[in-house]
Amino acid sequence: MQKPERWVWNSLNKFQSLKPRFYKPPSGISRLWRTVRWFLRIIIWPVSFALNLVIALSLGALAIYFWVIPTLPEEAAVTRAVLQQPLRVYDSNGRLMEEFGAQRREPISYAQTPPLLVKAFLAAEDSRFFEHTGVDVHGLLRAAVSVIRTGEPSQGGSTITMQLVRNLFLTPEKSMRRKLSELVLATRLETLFPKEKIFEFYQNRIFFGHQAYGIGAAARTYYGKGVNELSLAQMATLAGIPQAPSIHNPVTHPRHAIIRRAYVLRRMLALHWITQAECDAAIDASEEARLVAPTIELNAPYLAEMARRKVQKVYGDNVYTSGMHVITTVDSQLQLLAEKALAKSLIEYDQRHGYRGAEATTDATATTEKLDKVLAKYPPVQGLQPGIVLAVDAQNAKIYLGAGKTEDLTRSEAEWAVPAKSRHNQARLTLILKVGNIIRVMRNNAGNLRLAQIPMVEGALVALSPNDGAIRALVGGFDFKRSQFNRAADIRRQPGSSFKPFVYAAALAQGWTPDSTIDDSPLEVRVGRRVWRPRNIDGKYLGTINLRAALAHSRNLAAVQLLRTLGLEPTRQFAIKFGFRPEQLPNGLSLALGSGYSAPLQMAGAYATFANGGFRINPYLISQIQDPYGQIIYQASPLQACPQCITPAAPDSKQQKSNSTPNSPKDPKFQKILEPAAAEMARDLLQEVIRSGTGKRALSLNNPNLGGKTGTSNDVKDAWFCGFSPDIVVVAWMGFDNSTPLGNDEMGGHSALGMWIDFMQDVLPLLPMPQPTPNAPVGNWLKFTKDISPEAVPIISTSNKGDVNDTEIDLSK
Repeated sequence: MQKPERWVWNSLNKFQSLKPRFYKPPSGISRLWRTVRWFLRIIIWPVSFALNLVIALSLGALAIYFWVIPTLPEEAAVTRAVLQQPLRVYDSNGRLMEEFGAQRREPISYAQTPPLLVKAFLAAEDSRFFEHTGVDVHGLLRAAVSVIRTGEPSQGGSTITMQLVRNLFLTPEKSMRRKLSELVLATRLETLFPKEKIFEFYQNRIFFGHQAYGIGAAARTYYGKGVNELSLAQMATLAGIPQAPSIHNPVTHPRHAIIRRAYVLRRMLALHWITQAECDAAIDASEEARLVAPTIELNAPYLAEMARRKVQKVYGDNVYTSGMHVITTVDSQLQLLAEKALAKSLIEYDQRHGYRGAEATTDATATTEKLDKVLAKYPPVQGLQPGIVLAVDAQNAKIYLGAGKTEDLTRSEAEWAVPAKSRHNQARLTLILKVGNIIRVMRNNAGNLRLAQIPMVEGALVALSPNDGAIRALVGGFDFKRSQFNRAADIRRQPGSSFKPFVYAAALAQGWTPDSTIDDSPLEVRVGRRVWRPRNIDGKYLGTINLRAALAHSRNLAAVQLLRTLGLEPTRQFAIKFGFRPEQLPNGLSLALGSGYSAPLQMAGAYATFANGGFRINPYLISQIQDPYGQIIYQASPLQACPQCITPAAPDSKQQKSNSTPNSPKDPKFQKILEPAAAEMARDLLQEVIRSGTGKRALSLNNPNLGGKTGTSNDVKDAWFCGFSPDIVVVAWMGFDNSTPLGNDEMGGHSALGMWIDFMQDVLPLLPMPQPTPNAPVGNWLKFTKDISPEAVPIISTSNKGDVNDTEIDLSK
């Protein structure tokens, strides 16, 4: 039998390349040495491992100190944790007008979050969140074991804190430095904030798809609800989204979302946070997610865009993630009335000038589904709904309105479209409508269909306070979606005779009176080699007349004679005091007839002087700006009409920039243009325009305090009416964007005055109006704890220098 030693030696020889020629059994000394060496190995290996571990940890610490820590954000940045919220614009009473920004957010505090919703997130992302210190060792080991078993990272090791710091401060790159930074930052964040605050940051920062950031915005985006209104199933659906927003999205991938929801619910059940019955009911619940747009409480896109443009000019593109709340001076009730008056006037003008025909033609015999697809290409425009003519005879037409709905259009509601030569009792609908026509219809006062068409003419309407220039309503066109050009603020059109009151005011300031006379006779003015012969609109001449009659009846020759008598340059300088810029005022006698250019907003600001007793004001839109924390970073400080004030500001001085409440009796900010007597006479002249002149249609309003002036530019390309009461200034303008003439019967006393009357008849019963409240509550501002302070934001202030487009906003530092 082979000795054991020989057997071991032979076995080892199978794995050795060199084999000794003979075997010599170990001696006693050799056995002793082997025993000692074996004991040394038992001792040295652990010591060596421990030493290597210490060295590795030391090197890791040095790497973190010299490599990672210098790249980490400052502690203040971690503490601040600013949320990227959209820019929001509100009216004077806190109604949301618009949101600007790619990210939708609705931040909520931890205390506002339902406990069950918190548990849903913990079940989905980090069930040991309230137990670990930012890095969950158990979770990391569990994830490592999962990788070893399956070969794939089926379980994540990231905690909620790690996800938050990754989202807030780190780049998407996958590197050792980024991972070390994530671990260090997560631990650091846990030492700075309590768990509840960290979760609050997380739930308000995480991405849920479809531009929704934070659970508050996600609840609104997918269910149109607040977080307190969510069901258990909806909570689980939302909690399952952040892991993979594109895959678990309940709108784009409802099947995946339902599977993920069931996982979250079963995790909640396993953690004993819900009962079996609650789990089963939520799993069986139908998925009701759909995209819900932000709730716009006041749709005033021209005004919202004005506010956005002004704030963006100061702060740059950062405003779209700043979370600023811009509070405007807009009165929602007046804004709706202004939009109604403008749309009504433009539609009526369009109908006075005939029917242009159907927008298109389609197959009226197609299926309902196909007809609906055709109508979808023609969205409603300001209440003008598309329809398809299914049948038509002499008296009635059957109109398809979509979704299987049809209504009758009677001949009487389409008679305006019949050519004038064919308008008689036997006029047939078949003269204007054919089967398959795609047309526009609207509702009359009785709710019945009326034939309509989208107006080609445009218009603008502005209403502001004469006391401080606060814009109360503004409409810049018929439909913002069709044209974003703001005609109320940005057009450069001739004001025509609506400019004459400033020439007359210059005369009153020089001592003239309404009873002073001027010659309304033919006149020739030589301009170089050319001769200019102005004329009155009626071609007649009244000879010597007083200023009252000359302005009331808009006598062109009298205005030119008055300007020549006063002097061109002194009158230009006087007009500049009302807010006009020198380049807007031509250096010629045609200035008296409004041959310069202006915009409705600027004209409203200038006419405010006639309404407020002779004081200069500047139109302004933004009354206050708040940061996301509710702190006021800008407070308007406008010029005001101040009859009781004694010491006026210098006419061209720069207004003091301040974020304090403006215009207290002890600190007046005003500019006086007209003395009280001259201001009163100017107002009386403009009231005479309505009493007996070109604006007498406004007598239907039965208000003796109204004043104003009509205006018509050359070739009737523009129609104006600029008017006021003691409490409001309103300017109406109508014209084509390409300066096509409106028509000989569409002068300011007809087209624009009609719009002005339509607006004022609804507004006058509401006057006097309260001034906008600068500190009006605007929603529920996000309030963090006092240890989180926002960055200082530069204060902006209005400037006293007038501008065509509105008062500019400047940084004060």
